[in-house]
Amino acid sequence: MTDTHCHIHSADYPLDADLVLKRARDVGVTRFACVGTSLADSREAVAFANERDDCWSAVAVHPHEAESFGDEEKTGIAELLDNGMVDAIGECGLDYYYEHSPRQDQKAMLRWHLEQAASYKLPLLFHIRDAFEDFWPIFDEYAFSKPAVVHSFSASPKELHQALDRGLYIALNGIMTFTNNDEQLAVLDEVPLKSLVLETDAPFLTPAPKRGTINEPRYVNEVATFIAQRREISLADLEQITDANAAKLFGR
Repeated sequence: MTDTHCHIHSADYPLDADLVLKRARDVGVTRFACVGTSLADSREAVAFANERDDCWSAVAVHPHEAESFGDEEKTGIAELLDNGMVDAIGECGLDYYYEHSPRQDQKAMLRWHLEQAASYKLPLLFHIRDAFEDFWPIFDEYAFSKPAVVHSFSASPKELHQALDRGLYIALNGIMTFTNNDEQLAVLDEVPLKSLVLETDAPFLTPAPKRGTINEPRYVNEVATFIAQRREISLADLEQITDANAAKLFGR
């Protein structure tokens, strides 16, 4: 099984990362995408993944930090990309739910990340919250040779089909195991399996029945079990399909 989005590499991850990896491997989780949210965190993701054969790295600055995004971040991320050891760009996007940075700054930074993805021919991992209306016109300005995914998808079927029409993968996580939102559950029911990947977003969004504990990649199994039961397919089939999708997304 593959965890396509986690932050176990981060300096502030509260658990021992190698112990967490061992626990995940022991229950059949075999690949881990370590996703950066700032220049420093992206450097940590690359260093962490490059020391472990079963980890991928993604580099970007989170939309929360767009107001302070400048030449230092651009140069630093570009240096990481130039070393040829980065697997994806992300998580980047727009977040209007919290709006920690002005919308114009977020949109400008998103465009910069999209330009890097097009130039370096890397997959994209998107963070989009309450912002699809502004996101799609920007996304549609660019042409990409590699796939992209909407991480932690929690919008409605309308946005789901907008993403699917553009060929994006949909990443679901622990939210689906505890949400009472009918539209989010409708997304779970409607997303084609060929477009689905799984994630934890560890240490955040711990799935039921592990709520109240720190999230870690082994809990992607809880997400998978919930989805398989709701979609009435075997866990083995879901694992096979989503692992193949993750390999297509990351290119290996």
